[in-house]
Amino acid sequence: MKEKFLQYQAQTSTHPLGVEVDYAKGSYIYSKSGKEYLDFVAGVSACSLGHCHPKVISAIKNQAEKYLHVMVYGEYAQNPAVEYAELLAKNIDIPNAQTYLVNSGTEATEGALKLARRYTGRQEIIAAKNAYHGNTMGSLSLMGFEERKKPFEPLIPEVSFINFNDEKDLEKITSKTACVILETIQGGAGILQPKNNYLQKVKNRCEETGTLLILDEIQPGFGRTGKLFGYENYHIIPDILVIGKGMAGGLPIGGFVARKEIMQSLSENPEMSHLTTFGGNPVIAAAALATLKEILTTDLIAETLKKEKLFRKLLQHELITEIRGKGLMLALILKSKEIADQLILKAQEEGLILFWLLFEQKAARITPPLTISEKEIKEGCDKILKILNSLKS
Repeated sequence: MKEKFLQYQAQTSTHPLGVEVDYAKGSYIYSKSGKEYLDFVAGVSACSLGHCHPKVISAIKNQAEKYLHVMVYGEYAQNPAVEYAELLAKNIDIPNAQTYLVNSGTEATEGALKLARRYTGRQEIIAAKNAYHGNTMGSLSLMGFEERKKPFEPLIPEVSFINFNDEKDLEKITSKTACVILETIQGGAGILQPKNNYLQKVKNRCEETGTLLILDEIQPGFGRTGKLFGYENYHIIPDILVIGKGMAGGLPIGGFVARKEIMQSLSENPEMSHLTTFGGNPVIAAAALATLKEILTTDLIAETLKKEKLFRKLLQHELITEIRGKGLMLALILKSKEIADQLILKAQEEGLILFWLLFEQKAARITPPLTISEKEIKEGCDKILKILNSLKS
């Protein structure tokens, strides 16, 4: 299978990890050879409830027997999407919230940018350096990292950049700015949290200038940081919320959320200002609804902070300089890029899945399923420490 994978599927790197997946369940992935891998990455934060959670699988099967795709998004009322949007609205701080369901986080970013420009009548967009909001042309335009952007230029115009956590840069937000878009916690940059009420200061500046604040919760959302959404830790409310990854138990989905007054600007002048064929797909929406219900009705959100403490307690080693992040959105910062690379690759050999971050090259990602047990955390941390001990010399 690996040979066919390399021959027929387009690759994203010259050296893909190449695990030949047979099946996955709970916190583990199993290869065709029968090898067991403890998953500390959860499909890069996508599998919030682990692999093949029974309630998600049941919701998928039940909906698949009723109907699949029937009409483009926004024309027919389909129960799974309606129920999902209602449940989300009742558990979110955005007043009178409406949700536009799409197929991925990057598509949600695109929709949020269009919405901000349409509602404000302005064009300028401000993003943060070393941000990651996706790889489509609009989302890529928000990446303040020229090496990755340059091969695809020209991108969308009138995008400028500020430094995350730099209050002096907030003067760049003016009455010409349609929106500021930020990750609540910068993921690819090294899992960097806002400091000194930074997000509140950004929000205040946006209110002063009539600018919309878009927060990207594609990674920290859905319980990963000890709250349903990461922004709740910083006591602010975005004008537009971008969501994805952990929404639907591992199925492809995204969405953007705003109060009805803002969202309705996409429905006229012109009508159908934003379209998607498969957004709100009933099977995927059913999986999203089951996932959200499970997160809201269990102790999983509160337990993320207890599990974070366990990770921090266990992962003490001279080659680890820092553990960044909150809840189960963590990054081990190693002493060098070489150590990080060796740790991630040797971990796979030892049956533990870790992964890289996009920009911070000394990091190893730890974003396991919210359902991971203390026993599994200890098992994985023991492997990490064993590998780091072998690398000391």
